[in-house]
Amino acid sequence: MEVKGKIIVVQPLQSGEGKNGTWKKQEYVIEYEQNSQYPRKMMFNLWGDKIDQYNIQEGQTLNVGFDIDCREYNGRWYNDIRAWKIDVIPAEEVGGTTTPSAPPSFTPMNSGDTPSDDTSDLPF
Repeated sequence: MEVKGKIIVVQPLQSGEGKNGTWKKQEYVIEYEQNSQYPRKMMFNLWGDKIDQYNIQEGQTLNVGFDIDCREYNGRWYNDIRAWKIDVIPAEEVGGTTTPSAPPSFTPMNSGDTPSDDTSDLPF
């Protein structure tokens, strides 16, 4: 799936030692518009070398490709939104600002088809 929006929060870098060695993770909050007058927010994360590869900063407008996964821990379930691709949108393409100019396009991964023109009122 993808979302286009503005980074409003960059959380501190987290790191630790696991059974497979050292790990590091960083979380970001992106604000986007989705067919309504109110902006939405979503937190996503990057792991390992992708943190340095993309070097995300507050105020940047990005197109984020991500996967959603869920895991159980001590009887509770947690969602995990892990980014796998980041494209920086230049300020010139955003009209000189970093405010999103169009709603995000959500498309399923591994689909070569273009999104259908579904007129359903369902948000998913």
